[in-house]
Amino acid sequence: MEIKNKKLSFSEFEQIRKEVLNQWVTGEKVNFEESVEYHKNIPKEKKFSHKLVKAKEKGLTLIQPRAGVALVDEHIELLKYLEDEGEADLLPTTIDSYTRHNRYQEAEEGILESRKQGRSLLNGFPAVNHGVELCRKVNESVNSPVQVRHGTPDARLLTEISIAGGFTSYEGGGISYNIPYSKNNNLEKTIYDWQYTDRLIGLYEEAGVSINREPFGPLTGTLVPPCISHSVAVVESILAAEQGVKNITVGYGQCGNLIQDVAAIQSLQELTEEYLIKLGYEDVIVTTVLHQWMGGFPQDEAKAFGVISWGASVAALAGATKVIVKTPHEAMGIPTKEANSSGLKTTKQVVTMLRDQRMPLTRELEEEINIIKAETRCIINKLFELGDNDIAKGIVRGFAAGVVDVPFAPSKFNAGKALPARDNNGAVRFLECANIPFTNEIKEFHKRKIRERATFERRDISFQMVIDDIYAIGKGKLVGRPR
Repeated sequence: MEIKNKKLSFSEFEQIRKEVLNQWVTGEKVNFEESVEYHKNIPKEKKFSHKLVKAKEKGLTLIQPRAGVALVDEHIELLKYLEDEGEADLLPTTIDSYTRHNRYQEAEEGILESRKQGRSLLNGFPAVNHGVELCRKVNESVNSPVQVRHGTPDARLLTEISIAGGFTSYEGGGISYNIPYSKNNNLEKTIYDWQYTDRLIGLYEEAGVSINREPFGPLTGTLVPPCISHSVAVVESILAAEQGVKNITVGYGQCGNLIQDVAAIQSLQELTEEYLIKLGYEDVIVTTVLHQWMGGFPQDEAKAFGVISWGASVAALAGATKVIVKTPHEAMGIPTKEANSSGLKTTKQVVTMLRDQRMPLTRELEEEINIIKAETRCIINKLFELGDNDIAKGIVRGFAAGVVDVPFAPSKFNAGKALPARDNNGAVRFLECANIPFTNEIKEFHKRKIRERATFERRDISFQMVIDDIYAIGKGKLVGRPR
């Protein structure tokens, strides 16, 4: 099978659907026509796409946490707490690891054991096992829109139950929920499986129901240069749009340099719209999300709040439509609801204070926007070339050739030859470009930036810079300077 970026026909979709809904007993309860009517009766203020569009129009940055526990009533209690006490604008339902790997029997055992012990023994909400009606109970219990966040290579049954269960936003993609998450998942298969997910959402769109889709922006969350995450976000948006998705949120994980991060969010919006319009998907609405710092966190709570505030500032100054919020317990594992709420309130305070401010378009900001755009176009245009103008083929061939190369990804389908490091101002550059198809001018730009840092630090350019940068934030710094 060679993958193609072509909308699944209704007959193809229906044939696959029979197999998908038979994966677990709760699939039998999915009724597409009834679910469409259910969604049409959801108040518009509880619909993700509606709230994002309004925020974009008004120039607001909405705040959203991550959260999920095993049992329905406890999950509802958690979401209501984050909504009421944490002042969250948008809510999550983070899915457990067993469900992410389609291990529904083990998820069922986790639910039963959680009930026995009176606490969640799963690291998220097992939506497939709970089924349509209980998912609807979750959505009906809160006043804000709720998104499903997970990390699933084959998310087809989860999509069916989640959307039928009243969730109005769905995260992930065939690249972003494969390459950073797993070693052996075939890229062609995950793209194909996610075409099913996007076609399902396209069918809801055709029936008059708007569902927001969000490719996972940060990828590995570790020193990912903007052009790499941008390339994945743009091509996943193209794949989704081909299947009929109309509302897309593209994301980026904060890297730490203010100018680069602002430039990244602004260029991401522009690049996504540019390619969608060029390919004829002119009716797709694009919004943006900044993920607060995804790397190592300080263990000290006060210092952690500093990192959270910095991420909130970047989101506001960049004009991101929403920001995914971290907690002061980030270095210690799953946070309490109180810690999660504290991170939200900290972020809310900052984005509210900065509501009327944007980063002015200085020469430095404009230069950074231009370099990110140039780098990203080099990658995406090469993918189209490799795929004979079919972006799905181009993605598979491009990963094999190292045209797209995600730093520190576990996937054997990722080349793993490109190496990032910070420049002397903390922006993420390439210490080694490997097979990424940059122009000679762009390659020389990266060499110069790394040389400037090496000269300043009086050391040789080496892999040690990368190691130092990975651990820097946890030690209270951005750039990993030698002692």
